[in-house]
Amino acid sequence: MSQMTGTTGGAPPTAGTPLEREARSSRTLKKHRRITPYLFLIAPLALLITFTFVPAANLIWYSFTDWDGIDLEKEFVGLENYIEIFTEPEVFRVFFVSLYYIGASFLQMGIALYFATILSFNTRFRNFFKGVLFFPYLINGVAIGLVFLYLYQPDGTLDSLLKAVGLESATTAWLGDPDAVNVSLAATSVWRYTGLNFVLFLGAIQSIPNQLYEAADLDGASKWQQFRFIIAPGIKRIISLSFILAISGSLAVFEIPFIMTGGANGSSTFVIQTIQSAFQFRQVGFASAMAVVLLLIVLIVTFIQRKLVPDDEVNLT
Repeated sequence: MSQMTGTTGGAPPTAGTPLEREARSSRTLKKHRRITPYLFLIAPLALLITFTFVPAANLIWYSFTDWDGIDLEKEFVGLENYIEIFTEPEVFRVFFVSLYYIGASFLQMGIALYFATILSFNTRFRNFFKGVLFFPYLINGVAIGLVFLYLYQPDGTLDSLLKAVGLESATTAWLGDPDAVNVSLAATSVWRYTGLNFVLFLGAIQSIPNQLYEAADLDGASKWQQFRFIIAPGIKRIISLSFILAISGSLAVFEIPFIMTGGANGSSTFVIQTIQSAFQFRQVGFASAMAVVLLLIVLIVTFIQRKLVPDDEVNLT
């Protein structure tokens, strides 16, 4: 029997000495440890490639075609869609609309930083005011659009308030006047998103050690000096993050103007124009080019921000 199985003295041929078995076991364990992380990465990488990189590659390819979204044939048109974006006045004008929201986002960051600084100190009813400031961000965008439609309608709430304080001459068609519609919509965005910036700033300020404030108080530093030399440097990363979010969010505004005006009266934004081009006018190739331009703008802004405000090196040792 031992001759048929090729064993010597009853021991298996691959068993070896205990030292050899331990060495083989160690090598197998190290091999498994090297492979295991890659096995865990297979599923997320497959999902990332399938639902992010492949659609992005298709988007770039469509941007060089005249595809209408239905036809199986896609004719290559080169840079024609990109040239049309920057030469067609009706399309290029949406970039100027974004300037209203960029300006409003900086105002929004200023308001949020002001209240975050004030409420980070011992202030009466500060928890109540924190809730008041953050509450608009929790409301559904459609509901906010409907509420502000009543606020801005002719002889609506805003006009009534202005007339009550003797400013009847300031009333106008807030959503019908091309000179006022973007200001009205940008103000609505400020009201809604100030709470988000407020929470980000407040969390960053509260992460600053209290010892720094106590030392500043002992040295006789004023609240402004504490903000300038402790708070502002301490939350620099959050400010730079908010800057990127403000620029990208201003270029990608959709919900509020689409609900309140549908892009009418000169309030069409870049995203509204893109969606209308793709699904209303069947210009999927052109809309894809607009989406690529928006992506490039966000990447350029992010690159510039990272160069101007680089992250500090973190030493964990």
